[in-house]
Amino acid sequence: MTDYSQLRLLAVHAHPDDESSKGAATMAHYARLGAQVMVATCTGGERGSILNAEMAGDVWAERDLPGLRRHEMASAVEALGVQHRWIGFTDSGLPEGDPLPPLPWGCFALQPLQRASAPVVQLVREFRPHVILSYDENGGYPHPDHIQTHNVSMEAYLRSGDPEAYPGTGEPWTPSKLYYDRAFNPERFMALHEALEARGMKSPYAERIAAIQESDPEGHRPPMPRHETTTRIECADQFPARDRALSSHRTQVDPKGLFFAVSTETQAEVWPWEDYTLAESRVPSSVPETDLFAGIDPTTPPRK
Repeated sequence: MTDYSQLRLLAVHAHPDDESSKGAATMAHYARLGAQVMVATCTGGERGSILNAEMAGDVWAERDLPGLRRHEMASAVEALGVQHRWIGFTDSGLPEGDPLPPLPWGCFALQPLQRASAPVVQLVREFRPHVILSYDENGGYPHPDHIQTHNVSMEAYLRSGDPEAYPGTGEPWTPSKLYYDRAFNPERFMALHEALEARGMKSPYAERIAAIQESDPEGHRPPMPRHETTTRIECADQFPARDRALSSHRTQVDPKGLFFAVSTETQAEVWPWEDYTLAESRVPSSVPETDLFAGIDPTTPPRK
């Protein structure tokens, strides 16, 4: 039986609330098993908007959204039972328009790779995670901060164990595995959609499924995952903790929106997992997996 008390998991995210919509139940699951779990948030979400209509006109949200989002993040961390670290970069915003406007000066997405990666490398060397969770090269979806989060996560995975790299950021540490999150994989939406329709219930995913299955007249399709699921973590017992964390981000998450459109009980019955792609491994690995720490012996350093 695995002794999770000797194992450590680091999830690297772009903004406050990303940790609650991507892999939250997994983190709560491993924290409950005794592992040390850390969330790193690269930006403060300073250029975000109020996305929950019920918060419109809220004085705190209107006057100091970044400050309120820090309090929301603290509540989410408490709900999940994990540790947290702010990395400290400034949100890049999501550019809109044709052509797209330039990103704001000094934002996270415009930082040179080594500058953006240095504090994450330092955290890896301090926290010493065996496993890192992050996004694929498309950022999960192509937000510039998500793509940069992928970049710094990969750099930290590849270089944190190199004693010549990033001097002054601590003693080298070599993580064993890195995974891409697949929170929005179409297989999950399809399974929930079909289960609801089979029960004679209206599916909130009908439009999303139609967009995935058919291009619009101009040939556009929603961003599609580029990787297959290799690893499923059964964590339905932590869906309530996930939902509490999501609800903590009350400026960002609509309690009547898509995240809460299907009951926890139905989700647990139809899709009781959270899904990942094993992107990098320094330990012998065989997929499919049911444990992020599969193949890891905390007493044996991974190969370089």
